[in-house]
Amino acid sequence: MVIPLAGYVGAPICKKYPRISTQVNRKSIKLMKKLLSRNQFVIYPNSNSGYGTTDPNKFCDENTPLNPISLYGKDKKFAEDILMERENSTVFRLATVFGTSPRMRTDLLVNNFTHKAVKFKKITIFEKSFVRNYIHVRDVARAFVYAIQNQKKFKNEVFNHGLSNANLTKYELC
Repeated sequence: MVIPLAGYVGAPICKKYPRISTQVNRKSIKLMKKLLSRNQFVIYPNSNSGYGTTDPNKFCDENTPLNPISLYGKDKKFAEDILMERENSTVFRLATVFGTSPRMRTDLLVNNFTHKAVKFKKITIFEKSFVRNYIHVRDVARAFVYAIQNQKKFKNEVFNHGLSNANLTKYELC
């Protein structure tokens, strides 16, 4: 069982460090694929950044073609493609994950709003109608456990993983 969690996550950090982020997000997955045995099951946590859509009225499903616009999205799509060439992988295209961690990512919108509300007692919203989908880190972990327990059902499949009732504008989230 392999769940590759190491990576440069998000468009801003990948843009800032393009060479190293591609090395980690793309080339390490390519190397991992070479080193895996056929019977090792891979759960690849991808991003919904691969869709590249900016249309607030369009909701993507697993059949929506990927059209990434950022280096991050392009590298994650590449990694998904090479892993899905295997006979024993599944992909979760994750919504924006939120929740507490030892090193909080305050660049993620839910965490950012919470941080600003607590620290500055004020939140300024840009592009208030911009829609995102969200998922709590515990729900992601539960999905991974379920996939592990049901490998045959999940093998060679791609799943969007987010909360259907959490398609929110920035304003609604705030």
